[in-house]
Amino acid sequence: MSIQIFHTDLYPTCFHLQTPGSSYVMGVSQDGLLIHLHYGAPVAQAENLTRAENSPWFPAKPGETLLDHVPLEYSGSGMADLRPAAISVEWPEDGDNIADLRYQDYALLPGKPQMEGLPQVYTEKEEEAQTLRITLCDAKGLQVDLFYTIFDNSDALIRRTRVSNKGTSPVVLHRIMSSALDLPDPRMELVHLHGAWAREFNEERMPVGHFCQCISSTKGASGHQHNPFAALVTPGCNESAGEVYAASLVYSGNFLIETDVDAMDQLRFTIGLNDWCFSWQLLPGEEFCSPEAVLVYSAQGLGHMSRTYHRLYQNRLCRGSWRDRPRPVLLNTWEGVYFDFNRDKLLHLAKAAAEQEIELFVLDDGWFGHRDSDNSSLGDWIPNEKKLGCTLRELAEDVNRLGMKFGLWVEPEMVSPDSDLYRAHPDWALCRPNRPATLARTQLILDLSRTDVQDYLIDAMSSVFESAPIAYIKWDMNRNMTEIGSFASPEKSAGEIAHRYMLGLYRVMETLVTRFPDILFESCASGGGRFDPGMMYYMPQAWTSDDSDAIQRLDIQGGCSLVYPPSCMSCHVSAVPNHQVGRVTSLDTRWNVAVMGGGFGYELNMTALSDEEKEVVRKQICTYKEDRGFLFTSELYRLEAPADGMFAYAQVAPDKSRFAVTCIRRMFRAQRAPLWLRVDGIAPDKQYVETSSGETYIGSELLSRGIHIVLDDVDFASTRLNFVEKK
Repeated sequence: MSIQIFHTDLYPTCFHLQTPGSSYVMGVSQDGLLIHLHYGAPVAQAENLTRAENSPWFPAKPGETLLDHVPLEYSGSGMADLRPAAISVEWPEDGDNIADLRYQDYALLPGKPQMEGLPQVYTEKEEEAQTLRITLCDAKGLQVDLFYTIFDNSDALIRRTRVSNKGTSPVVLHRIMSSALDLPDPRMELVHLHGAWAREFNEERMPVGHFCQCISSTKGASGHQHNPFAALVTPGCNESAGEVYAASLVYSGNFLIETDVDAMDQLRFTIGLNDWCFSWQLLPGEEFCSPEAVLVYSAQGLGHMSRTYHRLYQNRLCRGSWRDRPRPVLLNTWEGVYFDFNRDKLLHLAKAAAEQEIELFVLDDGWFGHRDSDNSSLGDWIPNEKKLGCTLRELAEDVNRLGMKFGLWVEPEMVSPDSDLYRAHPDWALCRPNRPATLARTQLILDLSRTDVQDYLIDAMSSVFESAPIAYIKWDMNRNMTEIGSFASPEKSAGEIAHRYMLGLYRVMETLVTRFPDILFESCASGGGRFDPGMMYYMPQAWTSDDSDAIQRLDIQGGCSLVYPPSCMSCHVSAVPNHQVGRVTSLDTRWNVAVMGGGFGYELNMTALSDEEKEVVRKQICTYKEDRGFLFTSELYRLEAPADGMFAYAQVAPDKSRFAVTCIRRMFRAQRAPLWLRVDGIAPDKQYVETSSGETYIGSELLSRGIHIVLDDVDFASTRLNFVEKK
């Protein structure tokens, strides 16, 4: 890791940021433009990039003014660069929309400066990171600070933008990107994750065209449809070979990722806040900070990219007492009883769970207000003691006496029209005054752009969390924003309210996770509707999808692992026929899929299991407890499946001393050749023993030829093989 400053005739000031596997080079032109020179494989002599013959885009003709062919590091609106700008402004005083950003100065900062109010990657020791701050200014007083942070032993580059109004009149931001990147090679393919409720994180790849392509959300959340992540890859790029330029936004609201290939075949790649309806007024002396964008360059395919994100996000984005701790085995009551429960029914279920040595019993929806369906009581966070037949504390203590911790489901951001809270404060709903409000799931969203609403939620949740020995909270969010407005600020734009909502939500979460450091928080948004880096800063695991079917989960969890660490994925064994798709799979296959994630548990009625099923579950839980330290810290390698319709992955200990290989078939096809699965990520010179057969294998053999996979001749068959280093 290093940041070098040097000077050449063509570029009076140059910057070279080096990670173990990448170089990022910029130069300041003689007229003050910050020019992007290189991002990619390491370069030994960055000075060579600054020669005139190596800078074909640099204005060479006297009097040339158009900037369309210049790879600007951070372009402003209204200028001669007619491509999508990184920042767009308007000066209401005279209607001027120009942001003519010229270099002013730079600073090298030890460690990583922290932001107020936004989730972010952090350092534990100052020496583990370095930050470069470059300041650009417009003549009217607009100041743009670009921050670049690199970490020791990581190929991640963290970028963000801070805009300050140093002038004498207000300025309105209409667009602000956290990162903008100009690449000279348009022959790229765009990889992103799309989906819908119950089928999130589908990987899609397409050529980058000579037009604007965007991945975005305008829903007030990162959303099921698109995730705030995308990668540009060279054609033919796979898990272990090919170049990757990836970007991930540490944010949970409206976002925009955009590519544009211009007439000169140059590719611009931007990521930041969605400019749909966005506007933010900066008065003199005020500033605005963008969310962080985490860039990763990989010359070793998507697998190296993924593991770079995994290590950074698991170790320097997730926080708190649960960051490094393997998670307890839980039973969630939802698919077992839904809203239909009382104290006796819950304790009957809890006793069955305790017999299987479950460690955490989670009561899902229906415990508060008068909520027996999803059409009432959100906002009224008072336990329904008549329905429970006891206090929440008494129920939790009953569960504790059975040897388990107690957890609870909440959906704090929502309000039901049929609630005491809404009847007392209808103006607390997020909606546009004098406009009808759309209901979704018979509920509205609380206006978290308001401090008084934030304070109410903090107090209400604190009262619940203090009322009983609660060890786990599942924080759900089940609808998106519509008719965005605020009774407290009716003049504010939808774009400003949407961002202020996120800032308010982050304040609420920061307060609660700080106040209750021992609670394991799990985020959820109808499953994966807000599975993003922003949420991971507050809650170290997320419910990956409401679809718990093992076969559907192959695509969901595989796509999620493209950027998010498996330790953050909550994955459960559920009942069959599956409640979402009706599929029947074996307990073994459901287990083999679920242990890919770090948050492991069951989502079924354990009182309905047969004796044979109980024995299988007991062995699964015992095995998980023995292996969870390894599973939690292992590195994930998505393997090339041995046949169409299969999914395979390896979990490898960081020191290569052990690994597990899992292979799952979707549909059986007759007349198949023998299945051989090549392993990745292990040490070629080590000898490994497969624990079930006792056979010894050399690492190089498993890397080149692979291992023979034997599956039952049925649909949805699976196997899991464990290997340990031979001593």
